[in-house]
Amino acid sequence: MAGIARKYAASPLGEAISAARDLRGVSQRKLGVLIGQTSAGLVSRWESGERTPSVDDVQAIIDALEIEGEEADRLLALAAGVGQPRRFSVTLPERRAELAELLAAERTATKVTHLAPLAIPGVLQTADVIRTQMHEAGVPETEIEERVLTRIGRRDLITRRNPARLEVVLGEAAIRYRIGGPAVWADQLRYLIEMGELPNVELRLVPYSAGWSPLLVGSFLLIDSDEAPSIVSLDLHGSGLTLRSPEDIKSHRRDAEATQEKAMSPAETAEFIAEILHDLEQG
Repeated sequence: MAGIARKYAASPLGEAISAARDLRGVSQRKLGVLIGQTSAGLVSRWESGERTPSVDDVQAIIDALEIEGEEADRLLALAAGVGQPRRFSVTLPERRAELAELLAAERTATKVTHLAPLAIPGVLQTADVIRTQMHEAGVPETEIEERVLTRIGRRDLITRRNPARLEVVLGEAAIRYRIGGPAVWADQLRYLIEMGELPNVELRLVPYSAGWSPLLVGSFLLIDSDEAPSIVSLDLHGSGLTLRSPEDIKSHRRDAEATQEKAMSPAETAEFIAEILHDLEQG
């Protein structure tokens, strides 16, 4: 109705943007200029809840205000809609938000189940294998070491004082591909055997001879925690999918259990990997 101002309820994202801007003494108009917005009132509408900024808009705000660390992660998580039953991440800011959520989930995880048909999970990879993959994937040289350190840092999941239980089901292909050459891969296999000996790590392998199992559908990560709802994370080519609905969790848990039934025991798995390592060392 004309003459009556419409009121909006500020969203958590709008409040977070406002707080970050006020903390740095930047006006709404100035922030709009910094992020290249031609509409002078757009930042005001974002903060009031009248409009919702995209993940790319929030990334621009983070860059303009030089926001870092947990504050940046929280803004991206709010923008990406963390907590939705299903969230598909495609853009770089969305992927960063997804990674931030995944790392947060791992920090409180009590159990992590990983089905990995084609590649050894990053938490069990050596630095040389991680580095080789980054090179092959075309990651800029200036970013490789930072990414290697980030992935190595995720080992805290299984080495911290109160570690999570990690249950990994590998496809045979995951240990057959020789990433980085024979010497690098031999080190990787030794490290895999070593990690499998930890009391909180269960490593199982599904050999080619096992036939079909849900493992052939693809990789996924199921994270359980006493402090937060379970989530499933799927790392797709250039994108990612996070699932939270009870139906999705139940379905993936069922697939994990069915795959474990097709897999070798941990002892048989260690012996199998040792045989491949022996053949590799013999040339």
